[in-house]
Amino acid sequence: MSITHATFVDTPAFWKTFAPELAENRLMWSEVVPGGCHWSWVMPRGSRLRMVALDAGANLSMVLYHARDKLERYNMPDSLKAQHTAHFTKGHVLMSDMGRALASITEDSVGWHDPLGGLLDAERLLAKYAAQGEHSFHTHRNGMFRSGKDGLLIEIGKHGLARRDLIAPVNFFSKVAVDEEGRFAFAPQHAPAGAMVELRFDMDTLIAVSTAPHPLDPRPDYAPGKVGLAAWKSGPAAPDDFNRAFRPECARALHNADMLYL
Repeated sequence: MSITHATFVDTPAFWKTFAPELAENRLMWSEVVPGGCHWSWVMPRGSRLRMVALDAGANLSMVLYHARDKLERYNMPDSLKAQHTAHFTKGHVLMSDMGRALASITEDSVGWHDPLGGLLDAERLLAKYAAQGEHSFHTHRNGMFRSGKDGLLIEIGKHGLARRDLIAPVNFFSKVAVDEEGRFAFAPQHAPAGAMVELRFDMDTLIAVSTAPHPLDPRPDYAPGKVGLAAWKSGPAAPDDFNRAFRPECARALHNADMLYL
């Protein structure tokens, strides 16, 4: 007998509120990550992850590592250069430093996700939100202000990784363009509530996420949005997969990942 998500009676069915059409017998887990929080999972090859902005202006920073050999990890420069892009959307793949596809963007209602803006660190957080005062765990418990960098360091540390292993993230739901003088320009409220993007994992992949604000978000108050996550089993990329046909470089990266699983 197959085990469904509903079998685990002590696990809330969060997915029913933001992805109710997903097949329950394929669902692995679902979660709501509050604004400013962080978590991590190992996603097996052939699984998918739907990410939904439950508040307007949410940001989800993600780092990715090959779960079997964490020295192999997402490489931002190679991913952008190989695919001739400065942002991610449906069709793009997130490539490792070995030229393999860790994950593919299979659905996207937003059209632009930021790979360049980096992470909010503790120093910038304190300076940016100084008017609200310091919100530490000692004084505010779960209402503390968390930086994206600190959150991701905590998560990758759970898997034997350290500060030197922290890589450039993908900032889902955020848009950073470059103006005529070469400066980064952040697009406020780029993703409305309900915005959605999906990843298919083409290798066994460790992911860590943070919902702390984007470092270039101009809002004066610390008010990061929450994000809904739902993971399910979908199978690996088919021969006629959309991402394979998107660019020749995507096809090669997917082929290289497939070679690990022959």
